[in-house]
Amino acid sequence: MAEVIGVRFKNMGKVYYFDPDGNELKLGDNVIVETARGVECGEVAMEKKEITEEEIVQPLKKLIRVATKDDLKRVAENSIKEKTAFGICLKKIAAHKLDMKLVDVEYTFDNSKILFYFTADGRVDFRELVKDLASVFRTRIELRQIGVRDEAKMLGGLGICGRPFCCATFLSGFQPVSIKMAKEQGLSLNPVKISGTCGRLMCCLKYEQEAYSDLLRRTPSVNSVVITPSGKGVVVDQNILTGKLLVRLDSAPEAAPQAFTVKQVKLVRGARGGSEKPAEKPSDKAEAAPPKEPEQK
Repeated sequence: MAEVIGVRFKNMGKVYYFDPDGNELKLGDNVIVETARGVECGEVAMEKKEITEEEIVQPLKKLIRVATKDDLKRVAENSIKEKTAFGICLKKIAAHKLDMKLVDVEYTFDNSKILFYFTADGRVDFRELVKDLASVFRTRIELRQIGVRDEAKMLGGLGICGRPFCCATFLSGFQPVSIKMAKEQGLSLNPVKISGTCGRLMCCLKYEQEAYSDLLRRTPSVNSVVITPSGKGVVVDQNILTGKLLVRLDSAPEAAPQAFTVKQVKLVRGARGGSEKPAEKPSDKAEAAPPKEPEQK
């Protein structure tokens, strides 16, 4: 077992483990640590705890120090520099006539490197741009091409639901999302309605999928044959969130379908046929996961 703290360097970014070196830290404390790209200032996102050696990416680096007032002042100064560098880079991109969109600029804490994040439809030859920027800033320059989902996470904004982007508020990383998730959740397959502002399938399809899969497993599908308190019938509609079913009874095929809850019915035959069996209860063992569909890029 090893004692670690979790440090995050960007809002809702990935959490990395570091050795606290005996320091008692609280959530939100600013700390100075050494990373693969140099010395950085981060925020404690997970208080000290013990984890197994298998969970650690070796080598586990130690905390350098708790951030001082001077350290925080430097972070604020870097933020101002980033805005200036953003404007300069925009002019340089226009001067070199490059087909790329600058998204964000980031200074490392020790000013040893400046990272420029951009999006582009294809590969961009930015070698001359890097030389030009290096002559201006007199430090190491790195241009990094990112995807549209990363761009949305960096810039933030409001989704089609009217709330701030999930990726910019509480999602620490992106998960594969497939069109099958939209089908199982009963959503329209219109790309406009199931795509986020970034143009990719909405992230909420993924983190809500587990709940929908569990409800679908316990809810008779449309065209299933069930036994209700009023007799045998066929499911003509379902609402998996409320657990309500509309059943057309065999004894009154011309009458309007009657509403029942999932707990009131017993499954006789599924929509695709099969032997008689009762609808599964919440405590029943979940069935094997279906094979994965190709994830979105």
